[in-house]
Amino acid sequence: MSTTNPIAKRFREVIFDGKFVAYTNYKDQLSQVKLAEATKKIGPLNTIAALTYHINYYVAGVLNVFEGGELEIRDKFSYDLPPLESEEDWDTLKNELFSNGEKFAAHLDGFSEEKFKGAFVVEKYGTYRRNMDGMIEHCYYHLGQISIIRKMIAEGM
Repeated sequence: MSTTNPIAKRFREVIFDGKFVAYTNYKDQLSQVKLAEATKKIGPLNTIAALTYHINYYVAGVLNVFEGGELEIRDKFSYDLPPLESEEDWDTLKNELFSNGEKFAAHLDGFSEEKFKGAFVVEKYGTYRRNMDGMIEHCYYHLGQISIIRKMIAEGM
């Protein structure tokens, strides 16, 4: 998983192996979560499963653009988690995030500086760099929520 592209490196850190910013990452956090914890509802908070789905929804949606498709994702659908009825369903969701995450990072590795300076999809969305920085920040934001929810569950809340 080595990379010379700093944006790809930062994305891999939040998803797979980083400890610098949050002292954790999605792989660490989610590998320890079973279905009952992933779907446990605490007050008005999203579940760990819903947050995992949400991040994967955006990663997969932008990955589609990287692979030549349209930007088809919409905020209003980003929490439409289908029912998870087994540990296998939960494992599938986590594995989709990790698979999409690796493909996403591999594309970032291949981007030139000119690509990062170019418009993402349409001019009004800003540059690729701005959007990829935003994706990484979005991932960290929800990683923090997952970490806190896990602590709340462990404390019996």
